[in-house]
Amino acid sequence: MTDKAHETDQLARTLKPIHLWALAVGLVISGNYFGWSYGYGTGGPVGLLIACIPVVIFYGTFIFCYSEMATAIPHAGGPSAYARRAMGPVAGYFAGISCLIEFLFAPPAIALAVGGYIHNLVPIVPAIPATIVVFILFVFINFLGMHTSAVFELIVTVVALVGLCTFWAAAAPHFTLASFLQPLAENNGFSGFLQYVPGGWTGVMASVPFAIWLYLALEGGAMAAEEMINPQKDIPKGFLTGMLTLFVMMCFTIILTAGIVDYTTISAVDFPLPAALEAVYGKGILTILVNFLGLFGLIASLNGIIVGSSRQLYAMARTGYLPKVLATVNHKRHTPTAALITAGVIGILAATTGLTSVVIILSVYGSVGLYFVSLISFFILRAKEPNLKRPFKVPAGNLVAGISMIMCVFCLVSLIVTNVALPLPEASIAYMVLGAISINPLTATIVIYVLSYVWYFLAGRKNLRSFEDEFDVLTDLDA
Repeated sequence: MTDKAHETDQLARTLKPIHLWALAVGLVISGNYFGWSYGYGTGGPVGLLIACIPVVIFYGTFIFCYSEMATAIPHAGGPSAYARRAMGPVAGYFAGISCLIEFLFAPPAIALAVGGYIHNLVPIVPAIPATIVVFILFVFINFLGMHTSAVFELIVTVVALVGLCTFWAAAAPHFTLASFLQPLAENNGFSGFLQYVPGGWTGVMASVPFAIWLYLALEGGAMAAEEMINPQKDIPKGFLTGMLTLFVMMCFTIILTAGIVDYTTISAVDFPLPAALEAVYGKGILTILVNFLGLFGLIASLNGIIVGSSRQLYAMARTGYLPKVLATVNHKRHTPTAALITAGVIGILAATTGLTSVVIILSVYGSVGLYFVSLISFFILRAKEPNLKRPFKVPAGNLVAGISMIMCVFCLVSLIVTNVALPLPEASIAYMVLGAISINPLTATIVIYVLSYVWYFLAGRKNLRSFEDEFDVLTDLDA
């Protein structure tokens, strides 16, 4: 590849902190509209709020470390490239598969919520068929080409924020502390705030994956490092304001929702905000408005994460980890067609289970694996390549990464300790095919990793490109 061609392929540096803020918040904002309420069922409102404390500390520290690597190694493989450079191809493959688990199972969870919101808005439309149609629609839209600009993402994110603000404003006058601190039917043997948490500390730990869901995919914003005008200064600004926005959103949503309705009535629904308002105002214009605006947040995240999952499949195939057919690009549309179709098929199959909580936990397992190996990569790169050019360098980086690692381990332990198998809903397509079985998210995650490494050792490692050559792989594949 000539220098001129190489220059042509570079991304344009056009993004400012406001764009990174919109991207980071837009990827995550759907988490405020659904998913988190399953944490009410595991630990109640108080337990979920306590679980959010270590999660907030983790994301607040991790995102700085991740930004340092993203600006130092602006590579299409993202976390897979960081881990590969730090520890070799086996670790790079682990990071890539972890990223795929996170980004392949988040879209079906979001699509299930879109189906739930549509069903709540138009009851005659069944939720699961609506979910499948929405998924196919967005895969097709992505196939046509990516024309969504940072400005559009900003607009969609602001519209979704308007929906949340509308909910908060409507809920605030009816909030009561007594409703938020609902007493348990039976004493759990704890005192203080834990007396309001079903199961005490076990309930708190079981709520961790749903606390993570409120921030899941935030790290996706770091992929825009090559497109920031001044990454050294702008990435911290974009992520700090994004984290602050998400923190405020989390507090208002969790506290106000439980403060106006019996939390047990919304702990297992995919449209908690309209359901909570309906309990207070009935199914009027206000409830319908929040339901409608909520679709903007869900669709923004769904579209963004479908893009992320297909691009990660494409990048790993381009590297040689996965079959090279997944790196095929449509010459007319300039989209990774095979990767998009593969991501769509996996997402639709996962969505047919109807188990929003299961696919959320699967996605969370993948994200924690990604975070863990990324932090290890951070420590190793700091030690092995101290002179690596780092446009943004985390002050007291090892200390920040150490705090982040402790919180990451806590999240992982919480996931493992509270792991439970969940039955398929009788109304789902998967139930009709598989019958009355239960799915254990931890077991399912382990099976995915094992099968992935079987592929790697049998075939994937044989076609790996050198790290330096990866930018030229597309030319080689087309030959």
